[in-house]
Amino acid sequence: MGLFDFVKGVGEKLGFGDDDDDAAKAEALKKELDSHKLGTDAVQVEVKGDTAVLKGDVKDQSIFEKAVIAVGNTLGVSKVQADELKVGDAAAPAKAPVFYTVKKGDNLWKIAEAEYGKGKGAKNTLIFEANKPMLKHPDKIYPGQVLRIPELPAA
Repeated sequence: MGLFDFVKGVGEKLGFGDDDDDAAKAEALKKELDSHKLGTDAVQVEVKGDTAVLKGDVKDQSIFEKAVIAVGNTLGVSKVQADELKVGDAAAPAKAPVFYTVKKGDNLWKIAEAEYGKGKGAKNTLIFEANKPMLKHPDKIYPGQVLRIPELPAA
């Protein structure tokens, strides 16, 4: 648990190309990650080819997951390795998150029904909220984008 796949040819364009050096890519990814104000100040970003490596500590599981998708949903990144990204005061490894890759024709209602079960499309607001601030509008998702799927609250 700790290597996550993304679609290299889609996502936020940060202005680096395949021929740029890994240090410049890492700097651009760190700046993008910090722009979301998630609480990732103690996270370092390294780049090895088309893989982004996240190291350091985050406060909770949601920040861990948001950091992974914020970096992974970037044009040119095909994998995010987060083995060395620790969660919480105990600096324990994060638990396995649930991610969903958007397909053509998807919307948040369909994704909620696919992930939570038929008749649970109204839970789409949970998915939208779980992906803020990277998602700014519930209708602005695109094929290849990876979204966090939060657990449903206990009933």
